[in-house]
Amino acid sequence: MRVIAGSAKGRHLKGPPSQRGGNRSAAPRPSSELVRGALFSALEAMGADFSRVLDLYAGTGALGIEALSRGAEWCDFVERDRAMADVIRQNLELTGFAGQSKVHAIAAERALERLSGNYTLILADPPYADAAAAEVLERLARSALVEDDAIVVLEHSARDEPRGDLGPFRLAKQLRHGDSAVSIYLPAGRGTIGGDHC
Repeated sequence: MRVIAGSAKGRHLKGPPSQRGGNRSAAPRPSSELVRGALFSALEAMGADFSRVLDLYAGTGALGIEALSRGAEWCDFVERDRAMADVIRQNLELTGFAGQSKVHAIAAERALERLSGNYTLILADPPYADAAAAEVLERLARSALVEDDAIVVLEHSARDEPRGDLGPFRLAKQLRHGDSAVSIYLPAGRGTIGGDHC
């Protein structure tokens, strides 16, 4: 797994620690390079503002690090698993972005009460089995943490039908590749619904 583009292009990132047994559906599942590449190409085409990014359910931190590599000024990473939070810190050191970021080893629903906000881009890649993630994103989208013209991104199983809206944000575009789908939400009144394969 590596950074695709930007100042840290080609840098290899550490993946999740190997797991034996346990709930595989809740295990970290990093976004593939193909999915990340298609997502960031779509975001750049939409004129996404990378000023202040939130990587929610961050896993290895690959999505937020990709944003930092492409010019984001700051990224908050939220990951409840402490071992994975340590992997994110290592990846930030490897890519030189430790000074432009903070890792919060806390559950996403609790993080909403502690983050300072003004996010222009939300990247969320919750475990596919996490039924509570949609409610957390709904709360986040309606909160003062998110700029009015922000973009919200949700990666989910391609078998799941995406929600048409998240608070004041409406589904504008969907990307699909294999078992993964990425839904991109824009403020109501901006953009139209579309779908593409990666």
